[in-house]
This record gives sequence, structure tokens and C-alpha cells, in this order.
Amino acid sequence: MSETTHDGTVAVGAPVSPDEGLTAAELAAKYGLSVSGARPSLGEYVRQLWGRRHFILAFSQAKLTAQYSKAKLGQLWQVATPLLNAAVYFFIFGLLLGARRGIPSEVYVPFLVTGVFVFTFTQSSVLAGVRAISGNLGLVRALHFPRASLPISFALQQLQQLLFSMIVLVVIMVAFRSYPDLSWLLVLPALALQFVFNTGLALIFARMGSKTPDLAQLMPFVLRTWMYASGVMFSIPAMLEDKNVPSWVADVLQWNPAAVYMDLVRFALIEGYDSSYLPPHVWAFALGWAVLAGVVGFVYFWKAEERYGRG
Repeated sequence: MSETTHDGTVAVGAPVSPDEGLTAAELAAKYGLSVSGARPSLGEYVRQLWGRRHFILAFSQAKLTAQYSKAKLGQLWQVATPLLNAAVYFFIFGLLLGARRGIPSEVYVPFLVTGVFVFTFTQSSVLAGVRAISGNLGLVRALHFPRASLPISFALQQLQQLLFSMIVLVVIMVAFRSYPDLSWLLVLPALALQFVFNTGLALIFARMGSKTPDLAQLMPFVLRTWMYASGVMFSIPAMLEDKNVPSWVADVLQWNPAAVYMDLVRFALIEGYDSSYLPPHVWAFALGWAVLAGVVGFVYFWKAEERYGRG
């Protein structure tokens, strides 16, 4: 393109760009560009997570090792902490408040310790999930990887911690005459379902906590209320037996997921804790809670994948 100036010379202008008038989206499509950090499809996201499986495992093990690295007793606190909690609950609820009602005295200590260990598994997974993104923003902003790796890794960390605690739990069972039996194998599917459930919760609260860091301050109160309503220290049917409450209240309390997974592990390990203590269809509820939390949590977290670490 040229034009004549005032002194009669001809000025040659810059040629018109072939991209002139195209929008940003059209330019990106023309040159094959994509949004950095864009959310992949759900199937692709699952494949990316599977490709990071070694990172997820290594990260969970590193976090577990570092958790008590500055304490003199080190990894022993993994077991000592829930045991000390159980001792406090035994003194307050078992001795002072009579929460052993409906449970044979030789069964109550294994009942209580099992409840504390199993509920702590869920409690710790949720608390770690709340901080999974907000507490690791440096990692999230520096590297490109599926963000679900973090809450999944933290849930796996809590599972490993529970497995350490199970060694002590076995010793307590034997001390109170609950000896190894084939029923102990039921612990494996019960904990596997609980792990899926916990991972789903960790994913849900990781997304919520990424935008609302104050949620980490609120969750301990919510989890403490959940613990008291789940029969960690007492048998729900026995405690409500003479209370003037509708029968559906006891059903709701027994069918809540924390109570379901505790009851299954107790049923598997404790001699004298038979099926009469379990709500009907307990395995169906355990599976249902795991599938519901796992699927909903994963999809809910994935939908915000491109927003983590921004703003």
C-alpha cells in the first residue's frame, strides 16, 4: 500500500497483516495454540493422574516422614497420638459418664480404641485435604501436574499412618482376648472403602479450601461434632434406647459413613462385637458412601482444575 505525500513523493506503507481483524480465539485456533493450564477431559485427567502415581506415593511418604521429624519420638507419635486420645476418652466417657452402656466391659477398650483410630483416619484426611491446595501454592504455581495428586496423596498419607496404628491395635485386641480369625480379613475391604470415601472428601474440601482458607479454622469444630454423633465412644443404639427420640434418629446416626466404617472394623476385629450391633445393609451403605463421595469429589475437584493457584 502506498500514498502520495504533500511534497509529491510516494510513501510505501506497511502491508496489511493477514491476521488483522481476527479475535484472540481465532488467532489461537489458526496457529494451534491452547490455554496454558486448561482443564483436560475427564478421561485424559484420569490418565494424567495414573502417570503421576509414583509422584503421589513418594510425596505421601515424604510428608509422612517429615510430619514428626522434629519430635524426639519421631514416627512413634503416629501411634501415640490416637492412643492418648483414646485414654482421655476412656477416662471421661468410659469411667465418668458411663458410655460403656450396652457394651461388655472386656469389649469396651478395643471398641473405643478402634473407633478412635478409624475416625482419626477420616478426620485427618479431611483436615489435610482442606490445606492440600492452599498450603502448597508454591508447588501448584511452579509445576504443571494434575492438582488432584495433592489431596489424593494426603489421603494416602493418612492411610499409611493408620496402617502403622493397626500394629498397636492388634496388640490391644490380643490383650483383650480378641484373637486373629478369618473375620479379620474383613478389615481390608472396610478400610479400602473408607479410603475411597476419605479421598472423595479430601478432594471436595481441597477445592473449597483453595478459595476459602478460613475453612481450615472451622473444620475442627465440624469434625468434633461429627465424632460425637458417630458413636466413637459409645454404642448408638444402646445410648438412645431409653431416650425419647424418634427411631429414625438412631438410623441416621448409625448409617452416617463414619459410624458405618467404624462398625465394620469393630465387627471384623473384636470378639463379642457381633452382627447385632450393626445396622442392616451395612456393607451396602459402606459401598454406597465410598462410590458417592469418590465420584462426586473427583468430578467436583476436576471441574475447577484450571483455577487452582490463580488469583
